[in-house]
Amino acid sequence: MEFLTILGLTAATITTSAFLPQMIKTWQSKSAKDVSYTMLITFISGVFLWLIYGIFRQDLAIILANLITLVFNLIILYLKIKYR
Repeated sequence: MEFLTILGLTAATITTSAFLPQMIKTWQSKSAKDVSYTMLITFISGVFLWLIYGIFRQDLAIILANLITLVFNLIILYLKIKYR
């Protein structure tokens, strides 16, 4: 694997895993009152566009990072709506 691919996958892993604690906390506490709808919708939109960009560029790091981040944030949005 080339250096830039390893660098990209490492960065993708770190930034994507940053949402895991929020998702777990929201699920365990059954509360997402401190999570902003505006932030979630805006972020989800941007991540979706990054995913499309990564697909067109055929860049595995961008695709994986944004696909997983999108799923995590959609789960957080779902939990925010569910535990309203």
